[in-house]
Amino acid sequence: MKARQKAASKKTDTAILLLTDILGHKFNNLQLIADQFAENGYFVVMPDLFEGDPVALNSMHDYEAIGKWFRSGGPSGGHTTVQVDPIVEAVIKGMRSQYNVKKIGSVGYCFGAKYVARFSAPGKGIDVAAFAHPSFVDADEVKAMVAPLAIAAAETDHIFPPEKRRETEDILREGKVPYQLTLYSDVEHGFAVRADLNKPEVKFAKEAAFLQAVQWFDEFLKKD
Repeated sequence: MKARQKAASKKTDTAILLLTDILGHKFNNLQLIADQFAENGYFVVMPDLFEGDPVALNSMHDYEAIGKWFRSGGPSGGHTTVQVDPIVEAVIKGMRSQYNVKKIGSVGYCFGAKYVARFSAPGKGIDVAAFAHPSFVDADEVKAMVAPLAIAAAETDHIFPPEKRRETEDILREGKVPYQLTLYSDVEHGFAVRADLNKPEVKFAKEAAFLQAVQWFDEFLKKD
């Protein structure tokens, strides 16, 4: 498990659990995002969800290979809820027992969003939630959430398309927890992690999505 915290602060009462996309915890962009949360005063934990078997950046568009990776990759024979749930559960327990974390906010990018949702159900350990361009989050997983949720969505997203976005919003509207869903124009799935910073509109959306998550955690995680 990777842990980061702002040098000027040793407090671990409130922490961010960063659940990555399929590029994994060693991907430089995700490590920079973890550092940014730490610079905003949060103790940050970013676990290896894939047992040392992330998808390579140059394979991101090889959908056949990624499908095989989901079904049978890694030392445990796949990267499904069967393999990933125990990892997230163990990390949450470790955050509370080893680091004395009292409240956990969790942000999930793409793949990681599903597990933010799953562990935002009653008694699962996540107190405040945020997604960016979520992947494969089931309606029942959203319905079970009790953690306040902020979503940063891409205008063009084949995994979280308009109909899925509207379904999610309908579920949240009918629920009892605070939520926010922000749609960023001129960006595609993955923009909050793999943005082309040479494009001003994409750079703006990436930075705004990060600030959205920070403001959400500041409001619901830091305040009693």
